[in-house]
Amino acid sequence: MAIDLILGTAGHIDHGKTSLVRALTGVDTDRLPEEKQRGITIDLGFAELCLGPYRLGIVDVPGHERYVRNMLAGATGMDVGLLVVAADDSIKPQTREHLEIFRLLDLPAGVIALTKCDLVEPAWAELVEEEIRALVQGSFLESAPIVRTSCQTGDGISQLRNALERAAQQAAQRRGSASGHEPFRMAIDRAFTIVGHGTVVTGSVSSGRAAVGDELQIEPGAVSVRVRGLQNHDRAVPEVHRGQRAAINLVGIHHESIARGQELSTPGHLQPSRLLSVRLRAADGLPRALKPRSRVRVHVGTAEVLAALVLLDAESLSAGETCFAQLLLREPAVTTWRQPFVVRSESPLRTIGGGHVLVPAAARIRHLSARLRNHLAALDAAPPAERAAAALYFAGLKGWQPTDLVRTAGITDYAPLCAALAEQGRLCTVPVSPTRTLQFHHDHLEQVCLRLERLLHQLHQRHPLRLSLDRQQVRQGCERLEDAVFDRALAELVRTGRVRVDPRGIALAGHGPQLSANERKLLTQLIDDYRQAGFESPTVKELQQRASRNQAAVPQLVVLAAAQGDLVAVTQEYYLHVDVDRAVRAQLAPPLADGAGLTVSEIREILKTSRKYAVPYCEYLDRIGFTRRDGDRRWLAAAAGSAE
Repeated sequence: MAIDLILGTAGHIDHGKTSLVRALTGVDTDRLPEEKQRGITIDLGFAELCLGPYRLGIVDVPGHERYVRNMLAGATGMDVGLLVVAADDSIKPQTREHLEIFRLLDLPAGVIALTKCDLVEPAWAELVEEEIRALVQGSFLESAPIVRTSCQTGDGISQLRNALERAAQQAAQRRGSASGHEPFRMAIDRAFTIVGHGTVVTGSVSSGRAAVGDELQIEPGAVSVRVRGLQNHDRAVPEVHRGQRAAINLVGIHHESIARGQELSTPGHLQPSRLLSVRLRAADGLPRALKPRSRVRVHVGTAEVLAALVLLDAESLSAGETCFAQLLLREPAVTTWRQPFVVRSESPLRTIGGGHVLVPAAARIRHLSARLRNHLAALDAAPPAERAAAALYFAGLKGWQPTDLVRTAGITDYAPLCAALAEQGRLCTVPVSPTRTLQFHHDHLEQVCLRLERLLHQLHQRHPLRLSLDRQQVRQGCERLEDAVFDRALAELVRTGRVRVDPRGIALAGHGPQLSANERKLLTQLIDDYRQAGFESPTVKELQQRASRNQAAVPQLVVLAAAQGDLVAVTQEYYLHVDVDRAVRAQLAPPLADGAGLTVSEIREILKTSRKYAVPYCEYLDRIGFTRRDGDRRWLAAAAGSAE
């Protein structure tokens, strides 16, 4: 079975890239009338080259500096790079820029073709080779063969084929074998219509496979489409897969609604985002250091998007240096973990850096804490288990699923890793509804706990006389938090002894009211007033009106006195001194124990009071389990054997 790979050309204008592809394949990749007329490649051209067990889909890119954006669109998904240098012209500006792009895209293997050797003397060709060796030193092409060729005489073409086959073998070994579970993905480089067939898109398949009849999705845009037909280099095929050039006939969209930069994928696989966290490398030979908030052009996949550059752990970035950074895109783009990108300056247009994506749908990082840096470093170079944990962390509380690890950490065998994370306590699972479960990193649970503690501290400062805070008031302070996450965090705080919860509400452990000297004096006076008032005590509002100072503190001081055990709350407005309550219950216990029981009217007569006090007090006795009620009569409850 053939191994499919993508081969991309690169080099300065008029160095013979298209002629070399034609000599290798017999295909003229200049397809546009303007390309034929001017003799230069403007847009991408495509051909196929079979070399032993390898089938290479060739992407012939333009060499003119004006069309570097097209070159970058064609560079997506490349496995092998073919750097072309004309022997009669040697190294030129686009030779350097295309090599830098190859370097930034982290290509695994490549070959250097020295073209037009029939136009120079052998000694001159040797000098050019020395220049090329100096240029590629330290790059992936440092040990690549330099093959002298001539498209006019055919010299070196067979040797170039052999060199490309060896490079293909190297690229295939680095890529490894696909697991068969990767979602389908293809960056769109062309969209057009064919009479009788409709919309067709082309691109290089970067992962997975697609077959006729499959339902796919175009992102950004979330447009659902169906595959009507497939072609690979003008051959109708039942399916296309990783490493192939594909033309896909789609149902469900007009070709004018599709633009280069969009991607075709398995539904739900890609997630558009305007913010990427990345590892950034400044280009070699960069004339000026990159500064924070620089405006740049980001080339990723086949997309070109304006962006602002934010350096996270560097004040500036000089040539060849790397750092963690964020790209704030003007428009959403779709990326996956470790996807390469290239950054070009807005004006003048030149390649200034590149790197790979770490967090495809990131949140804004305003300060790079040690925790965030460690997680970014884990995504950058850690083993799968640590990458999975880091990807889980950056998912936040947005609703993570194990299948997301394919996109966010490059992990297809995610089930055992998720089980390990749960066993280690790093994966929290919270049921939100009968059909929905929320999963997130344990660090986020701790962050929610700390947030709740800060909120409770603020509310305690705002209400210094309260023993407990109203649960609903605390919940409103975390209004953007899911109820299930709030409850889980609160339970964690209680479990660890940092918060106490009682029927009155929520409070920080060890918290007590902070009373001034006047408030302590007023509290003592209020307790004595209730003792003196007996059964027919004043309401809280009446006490508040009587107070000569600190009227606003009276309701909270009454609640505090009840919490301390000096008063009992009959209703929210009606309190009794604890000694009065004890005496009244002792008085009522004998007649309530009588077999006939007592009505409210009979209790009122015994206490010599009015219904205003008797009714709420009887309901209070029912509530605390001192009495049991049947109809309009009450008896002493079996559990209330005494008035204590």
